[in-house]
Amino acid sequence: MPATVWFRRINLVAVVACFVLVVVGAYVRLSDAGLGCPDWPGCYGQIVVPTASQAAVSDHAAYAIQPLVAPKAWKEMIHRYLAGFVGLLVVGLALGAFRLRGAGAPMRLALTVLGVIGVQIVFGALTVTWKVMPIIVTTHLLLGLTTLALLWWMWLRQSPCALRAVDVRPGIRGWAALALGVVALQIFLGGWTSTNYAAVACPDFPTCQASYGLQTALGPAFDLWHGLGINYEGGILAASVRATIHMVHRYGALLTTLIVGGLGLYLVARGRGRGLRGLGVACIVVLLLQLAIGIGFVEMRFPLSLADAHTGGAALLLLTVVSLNHFVWSAQCATEA
Repeated sequence: MPATVWFRRINLVAVVACFVLVVVGAYVRLSDAGLGCPDWPGCYGQIVVPTASQAAVSDHAAYAIQPLVAPKAWKEMIHRYLAGFVGLLVVGLALGAFRLRGAGAPMRLALTVLGVIGVQIVFGALTVTWKVMPIIVTTHLLLGLTTLALLWWMWLRQSPCALRAVDVRPGIRGWAALALGVVALQIFLGGWTSTNYAAVACPDFPTCQASYGLQTALGPAFDLWHGLGINYEGGILAASVRATIHMVHRYGALLTTLIVGGLGLYLVARGRGRGLRGLGVACIVVLLLQLAIGIGFVEMRFPLSLADAHTGGAALLLLTVVSLNHFVWSAQCATEA
């Protein structure tokens, strides 16, 4: 079997593993297990979760900060093990791309993913040492989704050109890029809502506490830095500020629906070829799924399962819009088409 085939298969494994990592990471945070191991990279100084008695007699500084809660610690460590697995896959892809650079392997893209992973590791450590500070945790999420998008883009680049060649109408590339930007912004708003524990600030829908307006100015809601030495678990913002963050996220969802949904409908109606029409259908289906999860999360009184599924839905929407951008911006296939 050619080495390029193995490279693409490992690339796909990395995509799946990174998607699982994003969902598991969200679950760890949403179940308040982000500080299950208050030290890094080990857990109370060990590579596996110790027993309560071992942690108590270990004299490790972390135990004095926070006594061991084994279920939370195991959630956090499983997340770290999975992150290590994804990191090893990315290192393998970078080495493989260097070895296969003469065969058209995307070496620069593989090295870019490796660089993003390096930054991600730093923010993973800061997430713990800076006590789940919202801007750090949100950035950690964004870097994880960036890694996922880059790995997916790298896999798409290796698909046969005949599958990627599309007849693009004028303006579609610009709208596809706009859709990607809007989805990225909405992911930031969703991450900011979650890391500030603002998801439950609006118990009604479509209003928030019987109002469509913002309860505070945007400044306090999007103040990115509140200082070190604070334990941010559970949130530190006033309820009215959290409600404002939540409503901005909802308005972002409305904008995303108009842009991505409108583009999807246009592609279904006017797209040239089954490829573009299929991507239009995918945009609409994934968008509707994500909206249903978000609304259901509020209407069903904030179940953890739907909160985590909402992160998975955001990742799927991102991959869908990335796919659209890849197909319409592929210079090689545009030339051959």
